[in-house]
Amino acid sequence: MSKIRAILATLLSIQLISCGDGAATKQEEAPVKVSTPVTITTIQTSPISEMISFNAVSVYQRKNIVKSNITGYIDKSFVNQGEIVKIGQPLYAVKTKEGDALSKFSARDSTLNFKSKLTIFSPASGVIIEATRQTNDYIADGEQLCILASQSSFVFILNVPFEQNKFAAVGKKCTILLPDSTLLSGTISGKLSTVDPVSQTQSFIVKPVVNTILPENLSVLVQIIKSSKSNAPVLDKACVLSDETMENFWVMKLINDTIALKTAIKPGITAGNQVEILSPLFSPNDRIINKGNYGLSDTAYVKIIQH
Repeated sequence: MSKIRAILATLLSIQLISCGDGAATKQEEAPVKVSTPVTITTIQTSPISEMISFNAVSVYQRKNIVKSNITGYIDKSFVNQGEIVKIGQPLYAVKTKEGDALSKFSARDSTLNFKSKLTIFSPASGVIIEATRQTNDYIADGEQLCILASQSSFVFILNVPFEQNKFAAVGKKCTILLPDSTLLSGTISGKLSTVDPVSQTQSFIVKPVVNTILPENLSVLVQIIKSSKSNAPVLDKACVLSDETMENFWVMKLINDTIALKTAIKPGITAGNQVEILSPLFSPNDRIINKGNYGLSDTAYVKIIQH
């Protein structure tokens, strides 16, 4: 009997020891708080503008078609396509058969004074955008020699959907974005009285502020201010998170040095890397996460690595 009691006591002791080890293991396996490294920023107050972009094409409004006033051969061409000429500058020297024949008699008789060549001069200053005739070409009376475009008439024809033409008022300032990312300042100087029947767009004339030599038929983007505010609370665009439907927006705001809370916001104007915050009204001391905020839970432990 005493042996049985001894065996039971031994088994009970082993069970108690096992239970004690399990409790210690459970204590050691308590969850560890994971902190996400983040960087922070604060609300700023600055002017912000929302831009709207439309397609435009470059044109020269005034073009002079230089024509020949005699029939003959081009003895010499003084200009090439793309060259800039001034008013009164010689463009072509034209030689006629009759003049060439009579000039031979004038060489024998000094009393005869015939010239076999006639020089055609530029009627205005501008740039040669098309030179259709060159040396030794035969031309008829009234035939086109070249096209001279006035540089001062260089504009962009802006195409605006009719329902948005309220943003393209005459006299409004705009920005012209060239394909090479060059920016030019411009002004909407007028509009055409017709609408394209297919696209239902109305054409406006955009005049660059600075005279520049650009090719015709160049496709550009014209940016017009849709709305603007001179003193708005803004945050970095990286601070603002949203759901898949882009209906709900929020930021991660720090309540202390280690905990960030999800805070719903209402965004306003978005321009470049800045977003206007309509609500709530953040104070300049509120700290908002701008890096490391993606995928954080509604309440998250964080570690600030940069102020």
